[in-house]
Amino acid sequence: MHVGLGPSGSGAAGGQQAYSWRWLQIEFDGISALTAPVVIAAFEGWNDAGEAASAAVTHLGVVWDATAIGEIDPEDYYDFQVTRPVLEVTDGQTRRLSWPTTRLARVRPEGLDGLSKDIILVHGIEPNMRWRGFCSELVEAFTELGAELVILVGALLADSPHTRPVPVTVAASDDKLAAALQIEPVDYQGPTGIVGVLQDACTSAGIAAVSLWAAVPHYVAQAPSPKATLSLLRGVEDILDAPMPLGDLPDEARAWERGVDELAEQDSEVADYVRALEEAKDATDLPEASGDAIAREFERYLRRRGDRGEHGGPR
Repeated sequence: MHVGLGPSGSGAAGGQQAYSWRWLQIEFDGISALTAPVVIAAFEGWNDAGEAASAAVTHLGVVWDATAIGEIDPEDYYDFQVTRPVLEVTDGQTRRLSWPTTRLARVRPEGLDGLSKDIILVHGIEPNMRWRGFCSELVEAFTELGAELVILVGALLADSPHTRPVPVTVAASDDKLAAALQIEPVDYQGPTGIVGVLQDACTSAGIAAVSLWAAVPHYVAQAPSPKATLSLLRGVEDILDAPMPLGDLPDEARAWERGVDELAEQDSEVADYVRALEEAKDATDLPEASGDAIAREFERYLRRRGDRGEHGGPR
């Protein structure tokens, strides 16, 4: 629902028209025409075990040098006694007051390796109230921006050993999208967070949406969780069929795993528990090592090699 009469514009460099749109709670300034935009979104809170999901979007925003384009007015969606604003004081002077909200940023195609699409990064905090209205505002914005796909990333706590690859469960908005992305069927019935509600809202609005959930070991739930963040970005790679800029994340994931190994070695009960999880995980995964699964992993390996330098290190 528009508050104003629609886009108002002023001339932009290169002859393009730059627009300033105002939604009920979202304002975008200076957006020129977008190219096949894809949304990548994460929300802090219940959906963000180990802060793995929000870290993935933050990482992309930094390495891609994303440009902020808008944010939701938090007044209707956040309880400020629960999710408090943050005050920054430097040298005894108040410098900035930041309100909890959901922010959007844009990455232009020329800044992306192997992608010819605009990327809209959404980094938010799970709202405290009025989830349906919150999702309606975002979906309307995605529709006006012409989003072709919405990728939602989340993380949950699970009985998963830290020594094995972090499992990522993928769910698509419809069977056609699942087949196109070669997503393996998954069954779930239980509580959800804003990620699940927003995916449902996108589906109802006819916007293709896919969610990725990383399983963070529950015994090392504290942030950061770089190994889970890395697995989520690998999942985004598979969906977009293009390499993601990983930076130092592979090294950070290895260092994280070594650190957890050292902690586990200091406690025999924890070490025994990890071994039990490893045995259960290996017993579950072994029957699934089919020819098709191995072929898919090999295809991913070849695709990821395209994002490596001459000496095999990540870019």
